[in-house]
Amino acid sequence: HLFLSDCGWAAFFCLSMCIFHSELFDFKVIRVYHDFFLNSSLFYYGVISIGTPPQSFYVLFDTGSSVFWLASTYCSSEACTNHPLFNPSKSSTYYSRDRTFYQGYGTGSLTGVFGFDTLHIEGLTIPNQGVGLSITEPGNTFVHANFEGILGLAYPSMADGQIPVMDTMMQDNLLPANVFAFYISKNFEDGSEVTFGGVDQSRYTGQIYWAPVTEQLYWQIAINGFQINKQETGWCRDGCQAIVDTGTSLLTCPQQYLGYLQQYIGAQANQYGEYMINCNNLNNMPTLSFTINGVNFPLPPSAYTMHNENGQYYCTSGIMGTYLPSRNGQPLWILGDVFLREYYTVYDRQSNQVGFALAA
Repeated sequence: HLFLSDCGWAAFFCLSMCIFHSELFDFKVIRVYHDFFLNSSLFYYGVISIGTPPQSFYVLFDTGSSVFWLASTYCSSEACTNHPLFNPSKSSTYYSRDRTFYQGYGTGSLTGVFGFDTLHIEGLTIPNQGVGLSITEPGNTFVHANFEGILGLAYPSMADGQIPVMDTMMQDNLLPANVFAFYISKNFEDGSEVTFGGVDQSRYTGQIYWAPVTEQLYWQIAINGFQINKQETGWCRDGCQAIVDTGTSLLTCPQQYLGYLQQYIGAQANQYGEYMINCNNLNNMPTLSFTINGVNFPLPPSAYTMHNENGQYYCTSGIMGTYLPSRNGQPLWILGDVFLREYYTVYDRQSNQVGFALAA
């Protein structure tokens, strides 16, 4: 899984929830939004509750992993000393079969035990949902997180035998359609959201363009071309793969092309390995563009340039190297939040496809 970029922790969005009616698909969907800004990298989380009576926690909604887990009273790691903890002994509906698990991420890992309890996501009640209870959360990764767990939204093949939350909702016929969608705001005051069961027509403009999932593991799709200032690079001449991941804050580029791409956009590495950009040079920087299922999706310099303020104002590249290969050997990109702030994304489990539309 890819949920933390190597640039470390920076910003999070705190998401609150409400129910609204989608005119596009006539679905009842759940909207999750409200922003909390910490620094420069961006992650998205909102409130769920679990157990009887309910215990509430912040979770990161993550399309790059499949396991749903929470920090628990079984855990004594440092990360569990400064966060609310799920206490299964205080829930009358909790039960466990004592099966342990390990979950690794791009940064950070944990061990735990799987149990089952009633999950509440705003107006949805999901009985007998599998949940991982952390036993160890080593290192500093989750110490600084502003959430208590991760709700994975990728395919069940990565869930270590747990039935993911989306799959439970599908099995229980809780949704009018087996889709969910993300709007990730560029404006910190505007609010971001995830909807289950439909889309929010007010959050995008134009039509939704679809790309089939190439492997039901991550939300993985094919990239047919990559252009810099409308000039085809040839990097995806023989095909590329891309993972659409709300849990990766940046855009990641195949490692073999990273140096060339940073050079093209005018980024220079400093002694700490950060790629620095002149904040005054955005008007002279190139537009990057992905061809996905025959449609071009441009990224302007404002999208892939990160503005930072840590004692002084400076700009860095929002592009880093992909640290894992695709399973079919093709170059692998990760379309993280740098890309997803530009495009509203719909994750369709009915037809196993990802939809992209220009974010409103």
